[in-house]
Amino acid sequence: MSTSGPYVALLRGINVGRAKRIAMADLRALVERLGGGEVRTLLNSGNVVFTPPRGTAEEIGARIEQAIAARLKVATRVTVLEGREVAEMVRKNPLAAVASDPTRFLVLVPRTSRDLPRLKPLLKERWSPEVLALGRRVAYLWCAEGIRDSALWRAVDKVLGEQGTARNMATITKLLEMVEGS
Repeated sequence: MSTSGPYVALLRGINVGRAKRIAMADLRALVERLGGGEVRTLLNSGNVVFTPPRGTAEEIGARIEQAIAARLKVATRVTVLEGREVAEMVRKNPLAAVASDPTRFLVLVPRTSRDLPRLKPLLKERWSPEVLALGRRVAYLWCAEGIRDSALWRAVDKVLGEQGTARNMATITKLLEMVEGS
């Protein structure tokens, strides 16, 4: 178990379509049954802040993912971050001067840190007015004209697919507030 404080679990695609709906009360109860403490959810979209049970972030994510499939009958990918990683992604944001609207500014978290280098070839392409930057654990995507029509987002999603999940910076900032308020 880490001493870095709370962990954050990000569920991919929850509450996006009719087939992937999970009540946040059920998700909180599931994480508690797995040994998580002080479990809180943000919004209705599969963001969970909790004190971790034993294990690495990857092991905890795998246990949550398996339990969701077994108990809630929903298939989803779960990426777990340590609280310090959430703080770092906000504080070391390389696009702070460019990304003016947090709802169009995505932070993409690969399922594992080993997946992030797969995005490096995209850094060589021109995306203007969009911008891509890579952090230590995350990719930053400024989708200037909106996420829905973003060529950058489509390219990143094509490379990582189910091996990553994204949140806008407004949500990441709220998650950090929850982590720091623990």
